[in-house]
Formats: sequence, structure tokens, C-alpha cells
Amino acid sequence: MFAVMAKIPLELTTILFSSVVLFILIRIRRGRRTNKPNLPPGPWPFPLIGNLHLLGNHPHISLQRLAKLYGPIFYLSLGEIPAVIISSARTAREALHTHDLPLSSRPKIYSAMKLFYGCTDMAFSPYGPYWRHVRKICILELLSTKRVESYASSRAEEVSRLIDRVAASGERVELSRVLGLYANGVLCKAAFGKEFAGGGDYERHGFVKMLEEFQELLGGLSIGDFFPSWEWIHVVTGMKRRLEWTSSRFDQLFDEIIEEHRERKRRGGEMEEKDLVHVLLDLKENGGMEMPLTIDNIKALILNMFAAGTDTTFITLDWGMTELIINPQVMKKAQDEVRGILGGRKTVLETDLPQMHYLKAVIKEIFRLHPPAPVLVPRESMEHISIDGYDIPAKTRIFVNAWAIGRDPESWVNPELFDPDRFIGSSIDFRGQDYELIPFGAGRRGCPGITFSVASIELPLAQLLHSFNWELPAGVRAEDLDMTEVFGVTMYRKEKLVVIAKPHFSSYAGT
Repeated sequence: MFAVMAKIPLELTTILFSSVVLFILIRIRRGRRTNKPNLPPGPWPFPLIGNLHLLGNHPHISLQRLAKLYGPIFYLSLGEIPAVIISSARTAREALHTHDLPLSSRPKIYSAMKLFYGCTDMAFSPYGPYWRHVRKICILELLSTKRVESYASSRAEEVSRLIDRVAASGERVELSRVLGLYANGVLCKAAFGKEFAGGGDYERHGFVKMLEEFQELLGGLSIGDFFPSWEWIHVVTGMKRRLEWTSSRFDQLFDEIIEEHRERKRRGGEMEEKDLVHVLLDLKENGGMEMPLTIDNIKALILNMFAAGTDTTFITLDWGMTELIINPQVMKKAQDEVRGILGGRKTVLETDLPQMHYLKAVIKEIFRLHPPAPVLVPRESMEHISIDGYDIPAKTRIFVNAWAIGRDPESWVNPELFDPDRFIGSSIDFRGQDYELIPFGAGRRGCPGITFSVASIELPLAQLLHSFNWELPAGVRAEDLDMTEVFGVTMYRKEKLVVIAKPHFSSYAGT
């Protein structure tokens, strides 16, 4: 064989050898192309960090800008984590409706594991029998329409306190503070059976600091969550220490509350309205469940309700009053509707709310421009799927940018303008069926607390509009307000809202 090859001219040997090498390279390249998934477009990643440097301090805004470059679905490499970003109603529908089941799990997030007792809450629990069990409990027992209606008197009482606090503040009021007290009070009455604003308990437990720390720890983009193999990094960054402090504070609070409920039951005391702790303890102690709850499970669920409910209510009311005050024509239209329905009556009743169509449009517009969770809690693909013609491998993290979807010019005319009239005569709602507006998510992982949240928002907003005339302090113009957002698992306004409240009535007693 070697003798035959020796007789072949050197040039021909070179050509034959080169052809063989070229053929092999082509086959290898074709093989790689065949095996390589057709991922969505996206920026070129840096070694090690991938595209983490592109997120910035306001990831919802950074991701919106990237969507303008790469389209409504794009791919990022976030450290060790493959991620797909959804930024339009069309792609959100395909992800959260068409592929709802294979995208129904959650990734393991370090802060959620620490705060929610190993992710045994409903929001961060991975898809499986336990999650289906607690979701059923939440829908049927904790957040049903009947249960929410049972708290009507508590809501009315907290709204009355809110109005009294505004009136007691004089004309100039730090509205953000009293809205925070209201949101905390209405949730604590439902969850714990009592409010903590009186008697110094609010300050003793440090609710404001606890919730702020919780929101930052859970919603901030912790570097360790993008490098799961670097567990030591949580110690270096101080994340572990902060999580342990915050979780221990909540744990101590919940231990006190659970013991109070058990002591009340031992004494034979029954509540007219069963709060959420009472309901969960009954479920645990009466048995009969296919998957019994532990005390830690109960704490995880209560923390879920407490933190999410307080934040959603406060953020929506705070952003809503901000937008109404800097858009006085919208404010007047909303006030005219409320006052026209009530006439000379001073107190708004929940039975009045179905007639307030413009008020409901205002709330939709608040949710569109200022969704409480700008980027929905991430999902994780359980199997290989295809969205918009692109491959999404299993174990890919899915982020839905609800903030960008609410400002997408393909779905909304003049999307940056606060204009509730866009919803008059429109069937678009925020309950998970219309993907142009998904502040509470959609599909199996959509928030089951919508009814509770809306009930906690509509009544106080209507009463604030009815009881006072609102304006900015002297010398402060609408354009002077700092509208900067603080990004986290929820998104509140950085600066506190300080306004002038002029009473519409001489007193607030009576209906």
C-alpha cells in the first residue's frame, strides 16, 4: 500500500489529503449544527458571567431595551443559568397558556429556600404533589370568594382608620406612610386576626424594616442564584447572614401568633371571622388531608400571604394616588363618578363598587403601568419545548417581563400615557386571560389572591377620592416628583408621596 502511494505525485497526494480533511470538517460542522438547539437570539455572552452585566440596577428596564434589539423572546446566559426572556403578549400567551404545564415549575432560589422554609410555600414551591396540595388549600380555603367576603367588616374598619389618619395629619400628609399602615392592617386582620398598628406592636415587630428587607432579599438579583455551584458565595456577599436575620424575625413573629391562636382555642374562644392562621391550624389538627401540613408549612404559607398581600395593596395604592395627583383631569373624573354615586353619603360601601366603572379602569391602568411584580416570579422548563419557533431546553429559566408587556406599543396606543379611558368599553382584564395585562401572572402559576387584592384596593381608593380633594404641596410640580422605581420581587416608588389633603366633608361619621 505504501509502495502504491509512493508512486502518486506529491501534489495529488496533497489534494486528496486536503479533500479528506475538508470532508471530515464539513461533516463535523454539519453534525454540530444538527445537534445544536435553535435558541432564541440574544447578546454574545462573556466568559463566566455570561450576560449578567447587562441587567443593571433596573432589570425590567434593561430587559425591555434588550427586547427592542433582539425581539419579544430572547436568550441570556446568566452565569451558569440559561434564561429566556418573554416581553410581548403573544409570546407570553404561548409560554403561559400553550406550554403552561411544562413551564409550571420553579427554579430553586437560595433566598426563597431560606425564607419560605425550604420553598414549602405556594409561590416558590416546585411543581409536584405538594404544590398542587397547597394550591388547592389556597384556592378553596384561604382565598375563596366566600372567605374574602367574610373579611368585609375588617376592610371597612381599616379604611375608616386610613381616613382618620389622613385627617389627623393636617393638610400636609405623608400618604405613603398611612397607605403602608392600611395595607399592613388589612392583611394582618385577615391573616392573624388582629392589626399591629396600635399599642406599639407595629414598631416592636419592626414590620417596615422586615418587609423592606424581605422584598430586597427575595427580589434582588443575588449573584449566588446564578452560580448554583458556588454556594460559598452567599457567605462572602453577606446574603446568608441577612437571610438568617430576616427569617428568624418572621419565625419569631409567627411562633407568637400561632401560640396565641392555640391559647385562644384552649380557652374555648371562637372568632366570628376565622383568620388564615386559624384556618390552617384547623386543617392541620383536624386531619383528613392526604398530605398533612407541618407548622413550618403553615408558616411558609402565611409569610407568602402576608408579604405578597401587603406589598401588592400598598404598591398599587401608592402608585395609583401618585398618578392621579399628577393627572388632575383623571382625578376629577374618578371623583365625579364616586361622588355622583354616593351623593351626600360619606362612607363608600362595597356594594357601591360594582357601579364604579371608571374607578375600575383607573385600577387596570395602574396595574398596566406599575405592576406590583415587574418581572414575574421565574418559571423553569421541565422538558424541551418550542416557543415562537425557538428551542427551549429543559431546565431553562423563564422570565416574563410584565412591566414591558404593559408598555408594548404593539398592544397599547400611547403606552407611556396614564389613560384609564383606554379600558372603557374594553373587555381586557387582569385576571390572567388577557396577556396584554398580566400583573398577577397567568396559568397554573397565576396568583390565586386576585380577589383579595382587588377587594383591598378598590374600597380605600374610592374612599380616599370621596373624602378629600388632593393636590401637591405649594411649589411642587408634577414634573418635580421622582418616579424612580425600586426593583425587587415587587416594585415600589423610591420617594415617599407627600401631598395636600383637603377634606370634602366636615366629618366622616355615618353613611
